[in-house]
Amino acid sequence: EGGMSPEELVGHLEARLEVDFIILAGYLKLVPSALCRAYPRRILNIHPGLLPAFGGKGYYGMKVHEAVVGSGVRFTGPTVHFVDEEYDTGPILAQRVVPVFPHDTPEAVAARVLQQEHQVYPHAVAALCSGRIAWREDGMPMIWEAR
Repeated sequence: EGGMSPEELVGHLEARLEVDFIILAGYLKLVPSALCRAYPRRILNIHPGLLPAFGGKGYYGMKVHEAVVGSGVRFTGPTVHFVDEEYDTGPILAQRVVPVFPHDTPEAVAARVLQQEHQVYPHAVAALCSGRIAWREDGMPMIWEAR
C-alpha cells in the first residue's frame, strides 16, 4: 500500500534492475496482472501440496497439511509452478511425492514436505535460469536434464 503501482514496479524491475526471473517462496498474494504479463513463464512459486488439489485462495502453510491429513489422501508433496493471474493455477513445473501415513499429524506431513521443497525448488530454479525448460505444444513445461 502506498508503494509503486504494478506498472511502475515492472518498469523498475526491467529497466533499472534488469531482472530476468522472479522467484517467489510461498508468496500468498495475487501477483499483479501487469507483472504476470511482463514476465510470462518467468515467475516461479512453490506450494506445499500437490496441485491442483489443496490449492487456491485460503490454501497455504499448515492449512494445506491439515486439509491433506483430514482428506485421507495417501500422498502429498510440494509443487513448483509458474505464476499466472490466479492462485495456484499456473503450469506445473515440478512436483515431489511424500507419503501420508494413517496416524500422521499435519506437523509431521509438513516436515516431510519441507524436506522435499528444499530439494525440488533449487532444482527447478536452476533449470529455469539455465534455459533447461522445454514447453510442450499444450503449454506444459518440462525440465530436461543435461547428460
